[in-house]
Amino acid sequence: MSAHATTGQHWDTSTAPLLVAVGCLLTVPLPFASYFQYHSLGMAVGFLGIGVPTLLAGISVWVKEGVNQKHDQFGYSQMALPIFITSEVLIFLGLFVSYWAVRLWAPLWPPAGSPHIGTTIPIIMTILLVTSSYTYHVAEGKLEEGDMGGFKSMLGLTMLLGFLFLGLSMFEYSHLIGEGFTPSSNIFGSAFYSITGFHAAHVLVGLCTFLAVLLPALNGKTNMDFVKCAGVYWHFVDIVWFFVVSQIYFW
Repeated sequence: MSAHATTGQHWDTSTAPLLVAVGCLLTVPLPFASYFQYHSLGMAVGFLGIGVPTLLAGISVWVKEGVNQKHDQFGYSQMALPIFITSEVLIFLGLFVSYWAVRLWAPLWPPAGSPHIGTTIPIIMTILLVTSSYTYHVAEGKLEEGDMGGFKSMLGLTMLLGFLFLGLSMFEYSHLIGEGFTPSSNIFGSAFYSITGFHAAHVLVGLCTFLAVLLPALNGKTNMDFVKCAGVYWHFVDIVWFFVVSQIYFW
């Protein structure tokens, strides 16, 4: 490498990835193992007490770095996002393949004792999620036009639709659990709550990402790469829902 190339090299460093990784470890697997495997509530609370602040600190640092990045500065976010989306597709595909294997070889489906799961709520949830993708697309257009007020309004509407989606999901869960249908009821219960719950978790992550976009925007700060990446993730979650609703509710 030439001297000129060497002197022109620039490396960005950040503590955010390490904080997020450690925070995830302390927030999810260790508390679950402590409580469900070792039956220690104190250990679980201790891990959560350290993990949650660490995770939030890492996310805050990462968001701040992303928002403050210069618009003409080269970044890998839009290049790396397809790789991340591909990994998510493979996880969902693993869940669906498992479901298909059980569904196709089962002598009776759903198994005896399973309650009737209606289609009205998932249809409403589909409308909400599709509408939220449209409103976020409009929000991106407002930002490109320099209309920060319109961007914030449409982003807020998108988040409202997302929260309504989660609210209906929780309402459905409470109704089914009230009827005695839980993940441990049978194989259908395990598949239903695993697939729909995993998707709901992605909706929640998307809403948290939107919140990370909205809070700086309230102070007039934003980053187009950050906004576009959040949108791609949300549209991906929307597309996956069509597979969830068609396979779980209508097949």
